[in-house]
Amino acid sequence: MRQPLSLVLLLAWLGLTLLFSELRWFRRRPLIDRVRPYLFGLSLRSDVDESHAILRVLGPLARDTGAAAARFSGVTEDLATRLERIHSPFDPTSFRLRQLGWATAALSGALLVAFATYPPIPLFVLLVAGAPVLAFLIVESQLSRQSKEWKRSLVLELPVVSEQLGMLLSAGFSLGAALQRLSRRSGGVLARDLQKVVTRVAHGLDEKTALREWATTADVPAVGRLVGILALNRDAGDLGSLITHEARAVRAEVHRDLVEIIEKRGQQVWIPVTVATLVPGLLFLAVPFTEALRLFTST
Repeated sequence: MRQPLSLVLLLAWLGLTLLFSELRWFRRRPLIDRVRPYLFGLSLRSDVDESHAILRVLGPLARDTGAAAARFSGVTEDLATRLERIHSPFDPTSFRLRQLGWATAALSGALLVAFATYPPIPLFVLLVAGAPVLAFLIVESQLSRQSKEWKRSLVLELPVVSEQLGMLLSAGFSLGAALQRLSRRSGGVLARDLQKVVTRVAHGLDEKTALREWATTADVPAVGRLVGILALNRDAGDLGSLITHEARAVRAEVHRDLVEIIEKRGQQVWIPVTVATLVPGLLFLAVPFTEALRLFTST
C-alpha cells in the first residue's frame, strides 16, 4: 500500500508544482518576461524557464504530445495561432505544460479515489484513464471556445469600427494615424488587435504586412476583405467610400446570421412542446391498448 501511495503523492506534487508555477502570487515572473512585450521579435512569454531542468525536459514532450492529442480529438487549427488571436500570455509550450499539470493533477485525484474506494477493475481503468483525458479536453475546449468568441466579437465590432475608419480616412487622416486613433478610443477586441498592428508598425514593419498578419491570425473573412481594401491605401483615391460599403456588407451578413439564429431557436421551441404533447397522448393510448390485449389473451 505504501508504494502506490508514494506514487500518487509524487504525481500530485509534480502536478501542483506545474500549476502553482503559473500563478503570479506563487512565483514572480523573470525580468525578461516582464519586458518581452516591448521587445521586437519576441513572443509574450519564453518557451520554458531555463533555470528549471525539468521544464526543459517536459516542455518539448508536452508540446508534441499535446499537439498529437489535439489532432486526434479533432482540433486542426494551430495552437500558436489561437493563442495569438486571443492575446494569451502563454506560448504553445507553456500552454501544453499547463495542460500537463491539469492532467497530472486529475490522474493523482483519480488514483486517490481509486485506492480509497477499491472499485472494480473496469471502473478503476475507466477512472484512471478518463480523468487525465477529461482534464486535457476541458482545457483544450476552453481555448477553442475563447477563440470562437473572439472571432464572433470581431465580426460584431467590425462594421462600426470600419465606418469610423472610413470617416477618419475621408477627413484626411493617414492610415497609420487612423489605426492608432481607433486603437486608443475603445476597449473591445478589435481595438486590441489594432493596438498590436500599430505596435508592429512602430517596430519597423510596413502597414500592409502588419495588416496581413492580423488578417491571417484573425481568420475572419470580413477582416480579410477589409485588409484587402486597406492595402489599396496608396493606390485608391476614395478609400473611405470603399470601406463604408464593406461595413454595410458586413452588417448585412451579421443581420442574416442573427435572423438564422432566431429562426433556429424558434424551431427548437417546438421540441419540448411536441414531447409534452406526445407523451401524455401515448400514455392515454397505451391504457386501452393493454386492456384490449389482456381481454384477447384471457379469452
